[in-house]
Amino acid sequence: MAKRVKEPKPDWIRIKLTTGDNYQEMKTMMRSKTLHTVCEEARCPNIYECWANRTATFMILGDICTRACRFCAVNTGLPTELDLQEPERVAEAAEQMNLQHCVITSVARDDLKDGGATIFAETVKAVRRRLPLCSVEVLIPDFLGDRDSLQIVMDAKPDILNHNIETVERLSDKVRAKAKYKRSLELLARAKEMQPDIPTKSSIMLGVGEEYHEILQTMDDLRAVDCDIMTIGQYLQPSEKHLFVEKYYPPEEFASLKQEGLKRGFSHVESGPMVRSSYHAHEQVKSAAKNSEKAASHA
Repeated sequence: MAKRVKEPKPDWIRIKLTTGDNYQEMKTMMRSKTLHTVCEEARCPNIYECWANRTATFMILGDICTRACRFCAVNTGLPTELDLQEPERVAEAAEQMNLQHCVITSVARDDLKDGGATIFAETVKAVRRRLPLCSVEVLIPDFLGDRDSLQIVMDAKPDILNHNIETVERLSDKVRAKAKYKRSLELLARAKEMQPDIPTKSSIMLGVGEEYHEILQTMDDLRAVDCDIMTIGQYLQPSEKHLFVEKYYPPEEFASLKQEGLKRGFSHVESGPMVRSSYHAHEQVKSAAKNSEKAASHA
C-alpha cells in the first residue's frame, strides 16, 4: 500500500511564536507547582499566544489518560495515583495569575469510580475561595454517562459547563475512544436539567472527513439539548500516529459556519481555523451573556 503523503498546511494556519517574560514565567510556575495544562499536553497551537497573555487551561487528574482518542496528543496508559492536593495548587496558580476566568479540564479517568468528578468540584471551590470574582469554566469528560458524577460537578456550580462532542455522529466512533455521540448529548441535556441557569458549551473540530450537512446537523443536535455556546476549529494532526487531516477549511467557511450557528440560536459561536475549546474563553463568556440579555429583551 502506498504511503499517504501529508498535505502541507495552508497559509492561514499560523502559530504565533511568543516566548517573552510572561511565557517563561508561566512555564516556571506550572513546573514549580507540578501542574499540567492542556496547552502543553495536547500540543495546543495557541500556547504561545495564550501564555504570553497569562491565560491557560489547567488539566487536572494527572497527565495520563485512560482513553486513546485518535485526534488527541495527551499520553495514554495507566494513570498515576490521585493527587488530593491538586485543587489547592490550581487555585494558588490561578490567584498568582490573577485570572478573571479560569478553565479547568482533565484527562479521562475511567479507572476512578466517579471519573474524577470530586476533584473537579473541589478545584472549582478552591478557585472560588481564593478568587471570588473569577468565573470558572469546567471542560469535563463524559464520566461514562454516570449521572451521579455529573451531579457532583454541577453541585459545585461552575459558571460554564463545557463538554466537547468533537465530531459529527457518523465519525464519532472512529475519532473518539469510548465516548459516544448520543451520550455527549445526554450529558449536556442532564446538565441543563440539574442547573438550568448554568450555560453549557461544546466544540467540534473540522477536517476529519465530515460533510457540510453533518456539521449543520451537529449544530441542530446541540441546540436540541439547549447548548448555549459552540466553538468550531480546524483539526491539526499532532503526530504521524494520529488521524490524517482530510481537509483544511478556509477562514471564510468558518465565518459562514459561525453565522449558521448564530441563526440556530447559540448565544455565542467562536469559529476559526485556530479556535480551540478554551481559546479566548473569557471573551466567549462576556459575548454569550450580552447576546443572551439581548435575546431576553426581545422575547
